[in-house]
Amino acid sequence: MNRFREKLEEELAEEDEPVLKEKEEPKKKEPAKEGSATAFFRKLFVEGAVSKEAATDMLPYLVFLCVLGMIYIANSHMAVKNIRDIDRISKEVKELSWEYKSLKADLMFKSKMTEVAKKVDTLGLEELVEPPKKIIVQGK
Repeated sequence: MNRFREKLEEELAEEDEPVLKEKEEPKKKEPAKEGSATAFFRKLFVEGAVSKEAATDMLPYLVFLCVLGMIYIANSHMAVKNIRDIDRISKEVKELSWEYKSLKADLMFKSKMTEVAKKVDTLGLEELVEPPKKIIVQGK
């Protein structure tokens, strides 16, 4: 019983008035037009299809389902993060590949004989016009 109701009953008893202990019957409301889901849950919980004990017994299972849901959400977040990392790294690899190819082409161009001749001309070296001579040393 409600403690405020008990207090009210005590005050009424002190005034020497008879205490009426009538149980008020809950008024049944006419069900409004509800969706099928709302009607299902109302029938399930309000009309007694699931008791408090059964709901308490289902609590570990519900906690397990909540944990599975959180793991599912965390897994999807990690997958999205991995996809973003893969995209970032693949862009970086493409940029490094382009840089490698451009540096390789530049090196190939600078290692041509005409380009090398132009660079060493400033040092006073000249390109050979005649073929090299072979030096033969006679043994003892």
